[in-house]
Order: sequence, then C-alpha cells, then structure tokens
Amino acid sequence: KYVAVDGGMTDNPRPALYQAEYEGIIANKGAAEPEERVAVTGRCCESGDMLIWDLAVPRIEPGDLLAVACTGAYNYSMSSNYNALTRPAVIMVKDGKADIIVKRETWGDLIRLHCIPEHLY
Repeated sequence: KYVAVDGGMTDNPRPALYQAEYEGIIANKGAAEPEERVAVTGRCCESGDMLIWDLAVPRIEPGDLLAVACTGAYNYSMSSNYNALTRPAVIMVKDGKADIIVKRETWGDLIRLHCIPEHLY
C-alpha cells in the first residue's frame, strides 16, 4: 500500500540521491498500535520520489501527520521548486519549544521573478 504525503524529493532529495533511509511515525496517532505496513511517497509523480519504503503505521486517514525525525541539516539548501512545487516551512525544535525559522513558500514567492514579455500575450 502506498501513502502519499505533501512533501517529497523537492524538499527532501536525500532518499532519491543517496538512498537515505528514515523512520517515521504518525504523529497524531503516536500511541496507536501499527496495523499495516506502507510505502510513503512524495508528490512529484516521479518513480524516485519515495521517502520511506516500509513503515509500520496505525490505520492511515487523510489529514494524519507524518513526522520524520533527523532528516539532515542540508535538506533546505538542497530543496528545489521542481514541478513548480513550493517549499514548506522549516521548524526548529529545541528544549521542547518549536519555532518557525523559515516561512512556508507561497505561489507568489514562486513566480515573483517571472516576467512575460507583452509580445507573448
């Protein structure tokens, strides 16, 4: 069974590039017993956009939150806008306190440098 998430190789290219392996949990169901094993795929519609190949999870439902710890310090600098996908926020957690250290990218951020010459309209 495949489970798709709203992240992927655009914001975490390490599995595709280096075969990095991660563990994850369904954060909003942390105490629930696993009921099945799933493969976690990203949103890029690419065969290499696999984040976790075999993850034991409780019953998965739309809106559940996947937490993947220790994904590496370089993910943000390696991220891209491939397929015109925006980048997520970056959250730092220290001493039990979570802070946004980079805001989520918007569609406006993504296209703000684009310019279309008038003769192309």
